[in-house]
Formats: sequence, structure tokens, C-alpha cells
Amino acid sequence: MSQSHRRPRVRLVDVARAAGVSKTTVSDALNGAGRLPAATREHVQKVARSLGYRPNATARLLRAGHTRLLGVAAREYVETPWVYAELAYFSQLATATTQAALAHGYGVVLLPTYGPDDCWLDMPLDGVFVIDPVEGDPMVGDFLTAGVPVVADRRALAEVPVEAREAGRWVDFDYGAAVRQVLDHLEAAGAERIAVVAGATTACFHQQSVGAYHDWCAERGREPRIVAIPAPGVQHALEAVTELLTAPVPPDALFTLVELSPPLLLDTIRRLGRSVPGDLLLVCSTEDPAASYTDPPISTLGFLPGETARAAVELLVDCLDGRGGDDGRLFSADFRIRASSTVPARRAARQG
Repeated sequence: MSQSHRRPRVRLVDVARAAGVSKTTVSDALNGAGRLPAATREHVQKVARSLGYRPNATARLLRAGHTRLLGVAAREYVETPWVYAELAYFSQLATATTQAALAHGYGVVLLPTYGPDDCWLDMPLDGVFVIDPVEGDPMVGDFLTAGVPVVADRRALAEVPVEAREAGRWVDFDYGAAVRQVLDHLEAAGAERIAVVAGATTACFHQQSVGAYHDWCAERGREPRIVAIPAPGVQHALEAVTELLTAPVPPDALFTLVELSPPLLLDTIRRLGRSVPGDLLLVCSTEDPAASYTDPPISTLGFLPGETARAAVELLVDCLDGRGGDDGRLFSADFRIRASSTVPARRAARQG
């Protein structure tokens, strides 16, 4: 049925007009409230049924004080719209959040990353999980100020006025320690010129990771080799890899902090005349399961989307139900070393 042929929605005022009573009387009659004569309540209900009136579910739930909806937003890049579900990490986070929410009787709404100021406040949400909030993120502050519980990271909550933090909870990682673990591993494998692909964003993950990389290089007297991509997407990441590998003195190890496709990455490296791990050690920050099936399998740094999503939902539900408990959860990154960054594999590749 086309939009023009749909029957207009019957409003509360339409029922009131047809029944010859006020909107308040209609509302009380349909919601079992107020002190109405039985005949009046029955008359209003009969008129409503005859008109095909259906109460607005959102409005009814808002009057009850809840909607049983949780919002999810990825905030790495907020200057332009992008579909974060296209990337493995965010896709798995959204899926895991949905599964955890459903188990508690909640639905999930994916919030836009870009739009007019405060546009997200028009959505009737009980709580919000903000992933990778940017520095001074208005989404975190706006929801908390409005009294909507939020799970974000520790930095985002610290940036909100103290009086608004009561409904704030956090899930977080020590990103600097995770990055140093990878860099130490590459150094031990013989790498001397370690390059990094990062995101040009003020999200805590990228800021802390890049900061740790610069500190690590300074401690060893090494020159940082880094390219920051301006927007999410595999194509931007592959262009950054190409820029690094075609430099006059190319790196002998590559660590990608941005999400990309492991098979496409290996194909790009080979097209540029490099071999992994023969003359380029490789570690990727990715949740793409293909990394363990490529040739060679790629070492990965993962950030536990399933575990963090479940923790975020539990923190939100505890807050909504008025239960006590933890203010947050600190996780350790999952570094899986595979052939793309190991010394024996490098030696075998060179001998071959």
C-alpha cells in the first residue's frame, strides 16, 4: 500500500471528539486511571475500538518511565557520517550488545555518528553505550545531563561535570600497555623501523596508542614512522600502507591500529614487492577472523568486543534497576602472535 493510501493514524483527540469527552477522560479510560463511571470508561473504549485507535507505544512507555531501549554509538569519527557496522570490531560490538540486551529484555538502537547538535536526545532511550568517544564528546555529556545512564571510557566520564556523573559507568583498556607489548614483540623479532597506521581522531584508543608509540620511539632514539588516516574505511588504510611502504627507506615492520581486511592488506603488500614476514613483520589491530587463515596467519591485537559489550549492558542494566556494583570494568587486550611477526617464520621466509 502506498503512503498516500494508508489510513491516517487515529489520535487521542479524535477519540475524544467522537466520544464527546475530554482528552484527559479518554486517556484515563484507556489506561485504567482516574475515577470514571464504569459507563463512561466502557463508552470511550468502545468508541476507540470502532475508530481503530492504537495507543502510541513510545509515549506509553515514556509515561511509565522506560522504553526498554538501549542506544549504541561508535564515535571515532564524528565529522562525517559513516556506517560503523561495516568494520569487524564495531560490527561484533553491535551484535554482542544486541545479544546481551535481548537477554535482559531490552532492544538496541544504533545511533547516528553525525547529525545536528543534540539530535540523539530526541530518541527515547533508557541507557547508552558510547564506544570510543572523542575528546570532550558532547554525546556523553548530553545524555548524562539529561539523566540517561551512559557507559563510555574513563576519560569521557572524567570530562563530564561531577554532578552529572552519577549515572556514568565505564569499560576500558590500558591502550598504552597494549601497544608497548606489540612494539616490544616486534623489536625482539629484529625490527628496527616500525611503522604505524592510525586514525586521525581524538578517540582515546588512537590518542593513547599513538602517544605510547611516540614515547616508545623516543626512549630508543628511533624516528616515528606514522600515517594517520582522515576517515574510516579499508581504502584509506590501504593508501596509508602504500605510502609507508613506498618511502625511500621503507619500514621493516608494520603495526596497523585501524580496522582493515587482512587478505586485502597482504595482497597490497605483495603488490608492492614486499613479503611477510620475510622483509616485513606485520601486526594488525583487528577482530576480523580471516587474520588467522591468511598465508601467513597474521598476528593480531584484539579488544574483546564480546566481553566488553556484555559488561557494558550489565553495567547499564544494574544502573537502571537501581542495583549497586562496579563503576566500571578494566580489560586487557588480546595479543595473538602468529607467523606474520615471528622470528622463525621470518628466517624460513628469507631462506626460502
